[in-house]
Amino acid sequence: MTGVTSSTPPPLSEAQLAALPASERVRYRLVAAGCRHHANDNIADFIHEGELEELQAEVQARMQEVLRALVIDTESDHNTQETAKRVAKMYVREIFAGRFVQSPPVTEFPNVTRLNELMIVGPITVRSACSHHLCPIMGRVWIGLLPNEHSNLIGLSKYTRLCDWIMSRPQIQEEAVTMLANELQERVQPDGLGVVMEADHFCMHWRGVKDTETKMINSVMRGAFLKDANLRREFLSLVKR
Repeated sequence: MTGVTSSTPPPLSEAQLAALPASERVRYRLVAAGCRHHANDNIADFIHEGELEELQAEVQARMQEVLRALVIDTESDHNTQETAKRVAKMYVREIFAGRFVQSPPVTEFPNVTRLNELMIVGPITVRSACSHHLCPIMGRVWIGLLPNEHSNLIGLSKYTRLCDWIMSRPQIQEEAVTMLANELQERVQPDGLGVVMEADHFCMHWRGVKDTETKMINSVMRGAFLKDANLRREFLSLVKR
């Protein structure tokens, strides 16, 4: 994805690049290529073999400094002695893994029987994080598809895998739903696509106003779902919330 505003970095030799921390090497490649690297962007193409382990080690070291700045004695407090290591693994390998790994393999099947009726997948449980406070977003997604004879059909479990890949990065819900719709549109090429997401935001539940009841619901409609009010109404009526 393009759109970075940083100026082109001066060229570095392989030796100079190798001497940098892994995060700086990856950032150098991104900026040199003019690729955006916002919180919800996937940067897997710019991470070389072995560098994910290095990134995790960097995060661990910096997280240890965060704990120190919070005046937590991690040496004598047995509960926090391994916290920096756990948090680093959690960020890099789990809750933000959608930034650092390629999209999951998805087997596609030709629409041999020329299905052209409404299909609904969901609810799919999704977990993400708000990019403002890194607090959890926990919710459910429903996907509606109107395939055509040229559409590529994908297995049911693959919708869940794609959702997890898109959601496993810091972001806001509105952008997450749009990114998921873009990914599905590109892979399936349906006549119509609808995505609905309902989620709890812990940046409201856990902090700030501490409102534990409010949820956010938003949707993206494409093609026939956008143009045909009856189809859209049918899809939304079948979504069980």
